[in-house]
Amino acid sequence: MLKHSTRRWLAGLGVAGALVAASASPAIAAPDDIELYFPDTTVALDAPGKVRTLQLYTEVPTMLHDVSVRYDYRSLAGKVTVDPVFDGNDCETPEAGVLVCREHLPVQVDEYYGAWLNDLDIVATDKAKLDDAGDLKISFRVGDKERATYTAKIRVGEGVDLAGGPEQQFKAAVGGSFEADLTVANIGQTTAKGVVALFDNDYPIRAKDKFSNCLYAEDFVIACQFDEEIPAGEGRTTTLNYRIAEDAYAPSNAYGNTRFMTPSDFEELFAVREASGAKATRRGTGAKLTLAKASAKAARAVQTDTDPNNDFSPMLIEITGKNGADLEAIGDKLNGAAGKVVTATVGFRNNGPATLENFRTDSDVTYVNVTVPEGTTAVEVPDDCAPREGDRTDYSEVGTPGAREYRCYPGPFAPAGEALTVEFRLRIDKVIDNATGAVKVNVPCECEGGFYDDLKPANDAAKILVNATGGQGGGDGDGGTLPITGESTGLIAGIGGLLLVAGVGGYVVAKRRKTRFVA
Repeated sequence: MLKHSTRRWLAGLGVAGALVAASASPAIAAPDDIELYFPDTTVALDAPGKVRTLQLYTEVPTMLHDVSVRYDYRSLAGKVTVDPVFDGNDCETPEAGVLVCREHLPVQVDEYYGAWLNDLDIVATDKAKLDDAGDLKISFRVGDKERATYTAKIRVGEGVDLAGGPEQQFKAAVGGSFEADLTVANIGQTTAKGVVALFDNDYPIRAKDKFSNCLYAEDFVIACQFDEEIPAGEGRTTTLNYRIAEDAYAPSNAYGNTRFMTPSDFEELFAVREASGAKATRRGTGAKLTLAKASAKAARAVQTDTDPNNDFSPMLIEITGKNGADLEAIGDKLNGAAGKVVTATVGFRNNGPATLENFRTDSDVTYVNVTVPEGTTAVEVPDDCAPREGDRTDYSEVGTPGAREYRCYPGPFAPAGEALTVEFRLRIDKVIDNATGAVKVNVPCECEGGFYDDLKPANDAAKILVNATGGQGGGDGDGGTLPITGESTGLIAGIGGLLLVAGVGGYVVAKRRKTRFVA
């Protein structure tokens, strides 16, 4: 599918959304299905505040006019302040514990990524006490009508400063294994009463063990929770065993990143995932993973990390050997009289042995060109496909019918052994024997992503035949698709968990995102 600018800041990404900036067609009226999201937040005593952002979602792209938002935190008035980050925001405080912000410009809401409003700085005052808690009640209005509400929890906690360990580098073959240190330090002034490691590992990196205090999606480790204390000025370490997936592409590089956070911060983050209904993670059934030199346990207070910028431990794995992929184009064979509308199911199959994935860059694994058969007109076109004429693709017209050729974007994941297809609805204007169109995979693109090292280039093209005669066929892969298997399901759950590290709704984005290419 076409790309939007992502919020996966953990991976250090900022993919430009130029391809679809113009694809969100404004709706005439505000839709009725407006949804809000604002993260639960713990702020520390005697520490800098936390910046949080209100997010807004609709089922269809829309443009909202005369927008205002009311933030009511009167249950914590005098104990926390909630202020706009930018002075240019039109915000006022009509009474203590209430902030009202108005948008002078129309708010454009993207179909997948919504809209981001009002960066707010939440700070504990000198009157706040440990474990103070209250609600931030949000009311979103369009004109004089309330269109959505949301309530977030605000807590006052104890500040700690966790820091990750140094970058690690490894070499491993496809199917091979390696051991990585998991090291965290407490560089603050307060004892950390427990710590959580949240993992952002690329598709090839799999956990060999299933510890009872860690969460997994299939064999992807999502998080490990430790209840050991870490006194100020001390560090703790343990070791994790990993393997490289048998369907990893090689030679290549895989990246991992571990973010350390307090149990309270993790609870707030993980609540996004639980609330979404995606509960694919499971605790391991093996032994408990422990940190070296753990102190005696103590009563756990609400704690929050005061400097999240140093919480990360990166690793780079050079995957050695040779393990490539064969992408085979899928055409179709159709029949019908003049005036009939038929469905062409086209795309490609990854015959493996390697899976292709570009989750870290959020770029397409390949690009597919579809040429409409002569004598037919495309009357319904997938939103993953844009009209193409010559060397020019009109990205602003995705899903527009009537063109003779289209460029299609299947997304960042093509599992080995599975097919990715879309449907074109074609009207037969004139019956022509063996009317021929084409499907071509791995086509060149002067853009990010793509795949150009196919093991069998000879099957990169297939035919779309309408009213074939004389045994003409549309290619070996005509029409069929394969179901998503357990491995793929685990991957999707794992990626959903990883997107949680965005902290302010990355997972909400992931669960809303729809792809028309079907595996």
